[in-house]
Amino acid sequence: MNPKVSIIMATYNRASYILESIQSIQNQTFRDFECLIIDDGGTDNTKDVLLPVLAKDHRFKYYVRTPEYQKGLPGTRNYGLDLAAGDYIIFFDDDDIAHPQNLELCVKELVANPNMSFCRYIRNVFRGDFNYTFNYSTDYTSFFIDASDINKILKNDIHFNSCAVMWKRKCFEKHRFVEHLMYAEEWELYPRIISNGHRGMSINKTLFFGRKHMHSNTGEFHSKNKIREASFVDAIILVLKNLKEKDLLSDEITHYFIQVALRYKSYGLFNRIMDVLEFSFLDEWKWRFFNFCLPLRLFLYKKYKNLTK
Repeated sequence: MNPKVSIIMATYNRASYILESIQSIQNQTFRDFECLIIDDGGTDNTKDVLLPVLAKDHRFKYYVRTPEYQKGLPGTRNYGLDLAAGDYIIFFDDDDIAHPQNLELCVKELVANPNMSFCRYIRNVFRGDFNYTFNYSTDYTSFFIDASDINKILKNDIHFNSCAVMWKRKCFEKHRFVEHLMYAEEWELYPRIISNGHRGMSINKTLFFGRKHMHSNTGEFHSKNKIREASFVDAIILVLKNLKEKDLLSDEITHYFIQVALRYKSYGLFNRIMDVLEFSFLDEWKWRFFNFCLPLRLFLYKKYKNLTK
């Protein structure tokens, strides 16, 4: 029989962390799962570290990304999606820790709410050694998420981390990760899925713990890695293109991304936004004037905030 849940874990040179992540999966209270570990061509001893697990627990399977998929996290995850047999899909990273109730509570919510396509939960972060003191309470609140929340997701008012959502398999029938993106690949994909009519729910319980270190994709992005920054710019253009096609583009989100473009002048983000959105003559010049005045407005606003402290 096929497993209920497919966990897809992309890995690349994480031999020092991956066993702790695997153990957190073995400690899940929900047992009916497969864990597909997809190696992106790492050069360390990750496979050797995993061999005892693979020999004893046949729910864990190890693969190496094939050349049909582009090198990188998106291609590696897409390969995992093509291998997955579960009714539900969830992505775990190779250096993080899952709460023991992660799978159990997500499956419970999706079974109880058959019209929902995904279950989101809270993801916290940690540094150094992990504190294995879990909250096992099932007393939590929840709310629904649909296309009306896309602006909040894109602005990170509602965080949609890659490892903080369980999806029904059908969500990926027509939607996959864009493989040339080396950062913000899930930030681009998840709103695209939701914009196509998939509705879900969010539970206010922490079920995942992300390890913070400088060698993660996010760590490299915040260290101004040029590859990660260029990928974020590309992701913004793809997001705006999708919103325009779905007639979901608003002045609010246009304003937001033009403001973001100030930080990415060297990547020509503002002009790329103008090109992809194809405004009328008057609207384009409205936004060009807004962009021209924006640095002064932000400077004056900062001065005002300092004076009113």
